Amino acid sequence: MPGSLMTPELVRLEVAPPGDKLAVIGLMADLISATGRADRDGLEAGLLKREESFATGMPGGFAIPHCRTDAVHEAALGFLRLSEPVDFGSADGPADLIIGIAAPAGTDDQHLKLLAQLSRALIRPEFLADLRAAQEPHEVSDLVMGVIEPEPSAQPALGTSADSATAGGSPAGAVAAGDSAAGTGAAETAAAGTAEAADAPVLLAITSCPTGIAHTYMAAESLENAAKDKGVALHVETQGSGGITPFTDAQIAAASALIIAADVNVSGRERFAGLPLVEHPVKRAISHGPQMIDEAVAASSDPSARRVPAASGSSEKGSDSASGSGSQQSWPKRIQAAVMTGVSYMIPFVAAGGLLMALGFLVAGFDVAFVAQDVATGYTLTSLPDHMPYDAATGQVMTERAGLALYLGSVFFTVGNLGMGFLVAALSGYIAYGLAGRPGIAPGFIGGAVSVLVGAGFLGGLITGLLAGLVALWFTTLKPPRWLAGLMPVVIIPLLTTLVVGGLMLMFLGRPLASLMTALQDGLTGMSGSSAILLGVIIGLMMCFDLGGPVNKAAYLFATAGLSQGTEASFQIMAAVMAAGMVPPLAMALSTVVRRKLYTPVERENGTTAWLLGAAFITEGSIPFAAADPLRVIPSMMTGGAVTGALIMAFGVGSQAPHGGIFVAFAISPIWGFVLAVLAGTLVAAAVVTVLKESSSRKHALVA
Repeated sequence: MPGSLMTPELVRLEVAPPGDKLAVIGLMADLISATGRADRDGLEAGLLKREESFATGMPGGFAIPHCRTDAVHEAALGFLRLSEPVDFGSADGPADLIIGIAAPAGTDDQHLKLLAQLSRALIRPEFLADLRAAQEPHEVSDLVMGVIEPEPSAQPALGTSADSATAGGSPAGAVAAGDSAAGTGAAETAAAGTAEAADAPVLLAITSCPTGIAHTYMAAESLENAAKDKGVALHVETQGSGGITPFTDAQIAAASALIIAADVNVSGRERFAGLPLVEHPVKRAISHGPQMIDEAVAASSDPSARRVPAASGSSEKGSDSASGSGSQQSWPKRIQAAVMTGVSYMIPFVAAGGLLMALGFLVAGFDVAFVAQDVATGYTLTSLPDHMPYDAATGQVMTERAGLALYLGSVFFTVGNLGMGFLVAALSGYIAYGLAGRPGIAPGFIGGAVSVLVGAGFLGGLITGLLAGLVALWFTTLKPPRWLAGLMPVVIIPLLTTLVVGGLMLMFLGRPLASLMTALQDGLTGMSGSSAILLGVIIGLMMCFDLGGPVNKAAYLFATAGLSQGTEASFQIMAAVMAAGMVPPLAMALSTVVRRKLYTPVERENGTTAWLLGAAFITEGSIPFAAADPLRVIPSMMTGGAVTGALIMAFGVGSQAPHGGIFVAFAISPIWGFVLAVLAGTLVAAAVVTVLKESSSRKHALVA
């Protein structure tokens, strides 16, 4: 294994905060990258992205910004002790101890276990006190490495107490200190004497967070400590990056209630069908572990408590009685989240399929679309095709290219076209998965296939995905006999849901949706002049409204779904979406160059990275700027995006590639129009945001 995760070079004490938490994160990236363990810009981007999705401030006055990214070459822990606390989003107040966790994308399990061990130690007040009392960097690194890589004699201190570990006959058993600290397996804790109370509840807890590095194990430690203090038997299953060692059948059979502290889907919910359930975000388990234990104990003896639905494989929240967890999502939010799940799983199909089709056009010419399947299946590398005939509007003509170029282009196009053929089914299937978990996948995919069959397109895919998810979710709430429960998720629910969704689409919904889709396509195809320009303006506004959020993704879905139609209008819409999405990062990068004094050092560094992100059509590169100053940045970006979208339509620019920005120039025509539109929008957005920021800066100077 590589060297120590933390060395004195990775520690800074009594640091004056350079600004808000975003600036502190930039400082952490500077600290870690200075040791050669990570690329500075990539690490900062990863840390900021994690912070944006989930604040890392914790009770006790510390924060743990962390990420897993390819920008990290060697796992590292950075430490900043601030002279003045900075708000990192914790309800308990600002943080003065900042522990940065940088893990490579391919981090091995041993490293993840060590990071989990540190996360558990951070829950202990005495450990935080020692970090605050340290006088030299080497004292901090010794404290941290003493927790991560302890001497064998110190091992019991890392997990639950020695008394807990030797509590004979405890229903929960005991965990070896190393396993507990690493967070692997079903960690167990119980106070002495619990075993003697035959009627005492036995609790199960599952913890999980998006990265599976820190919050997962801190929540587990907090719950274990709370259970031990209250004399309650508890088993914990951490579903983190270090892997999962699931509960045993005996533990599940003895359980009285289940706690889920997670911000992502947890696996294996169907194991706990019928158990009383207490469910909250993972952060609540860290800050309110004792209350969650109390809630679970109360639920274990409450006949009306919320329970785990039979055969539910999803992270479904709030589908049971309102008397359950306070973390229930509203239906609009659940449906929005499910649609976003479908879009996120669909994008790889679009990217792979669309780019391969575009590559096919590049190699074999535009007319490859008419002969690709015949050439790909009828010829080989040793038997190359000549110019191939196909029927055009003017009669039968021959392909422009022949030989190896036509053959390879046909292979690329055929594979890409097959990938694009899964687009609607994937969208539908994973929307259903987002609502109902695994029981919804098959009905969703089949419903999407039916949608393609009847010509309902992506509109039909949206409908079938939502319908399949809701129907499957309803079936999971039923309480079948025990002998039938095992068949529900793999046979009964997929069968009945597929029958309902497929039948409704073929008999009732398919034709109206197909007519609506046809009318939409005809309307787009017929757009010209001012109407097409107006559409470009709307697309540009949507792409820049939330910079990668739901509105942005809705516009992207609209464009990518239309690519499968292969019309000029659909190519133009795709070009407008991609060009407008490139504007925000490029505009902010330009503004940081033109008026450097308006931006902090960290923002200027972000501006340098934003050049590449914008060129590659990664709109999220502008999020750090929008998060720091939304009232000036977002309207400015929308203005520039609207200009770009309008110009794309005015110039008739089309893109056959769904992603890649300027790096897929071969799939964009005319490329001069695309570049000009992006430049114009970038200049407008940069000018507006610079003027607004300068105006604000002058006002603040006058007030001062």
